[in-house]
Amino acid sequence: MKNGRHPSGTQRWRCRDCGSSSIRRRPDVTRREQLHRFLTWLTGKHTQAEIGGGTGRSFRDQTAWCWELQPRMPVTGEVHDAVLVDGIWIGSWCLLIALSDTGHVIAWQWAARESTAAWEALFDQFPPPEVVVTDGGSGIRSALANTWPDTAVQRCIFHLQMNVTRELTRNPRLQAGRALRALAMNLSTVDTVDAAINWRLALEGWWQRFGHLTKERTLYLGGGFGYTHDRLRKAWGILHRAAEAGHVFTFLDHGNPRTTSPLEGGINAQIRHLLRHHRGMTIEHRRRAIEWFLLLREVPLDLAHQHTHIPVRLSRVK
Repeated sequence: MKNGRHPSGTQRWRCRDCGSSSIRRRPDVTRREQLHRFLTWLTGKHTQAEIGGGTGRSFRDQTAWCWELQPRMPVTGEVHDAVLVDGIWIGSWCLLIALSDTGHVIAWQWAARESTAAWEALFDQFPPPEVVVTDGGSGIRSALANTWPDTAVQRCIFHLQMNVTRELTRNPRLQAGRALRALAMNLSTVDTVDAAINWRLALEGWWQRFGHLTKERTLYLGGGFGYTHDRLRKAWGILHRAAEAGHVFTFLDHGNPRTTSPLEGGINAQIRHLLRHHRGMTIEHRRRAIEWFLLLREVPLDLAHQHTHIPVRLSRVK
């Protein structure tokens, strides 16, 4: 029979036979509330004591089981017009992330490095899009050929420019280097087909004027030959290969983003900001925190418990 209420407002019940009084306990509701408080702390700025309403120790004791839950991105099967992919290093782990051109997280994959197998594991999680935007990192070209052979590729213009600058520096010594870096920086101004054609002609004109420098070789004192202008040769190769593959101006035909900035300056920056708020976590806890952060971008907090499972073991793609 009803027997008043607990100070928290919960209904008390009294046994007619023995006279004992208790409340009806709902372990599922209790755990859901604990998970809610855990995620509020993990993705916010409050301390454990502020979120738990007691001490930090009691909060950790009550929510220790939450670290065992592994978030899973819901599989929708949606085909996207464009997908941006990039990797971010978290300790000794590399996290590969796929983001739609509308800003939604599609999938992620933990790996030991940006290998072909790691990229293929990411691509297998969702249907091939019309265009993939990438920084052209290691392993991704072969993964795209194996998994999405019909998908168009857009090389990130910003990364192309940075790769060329890495070889030539910001103030190249040679006139050829200054002209080549200027061509790379001019990619940001190309927004029409005519401008793209003019840029390709300018690149060919550079080769006609300075191409012989990329072939010059020098005999070193220790013996053996090497390219005299090795960095100039590498910078030329970066632009030439991307242009010949047709990966520079894909955005003119498909209207896709031309850079991976929504990932680099958006999600990746927010992940680093999250980890700064929780300095000192183990690598396993950092992984879980990032997975929850990515999931909660797409799933409401109240429904997060429906998209978890307990993994057998942690593993990463080699």
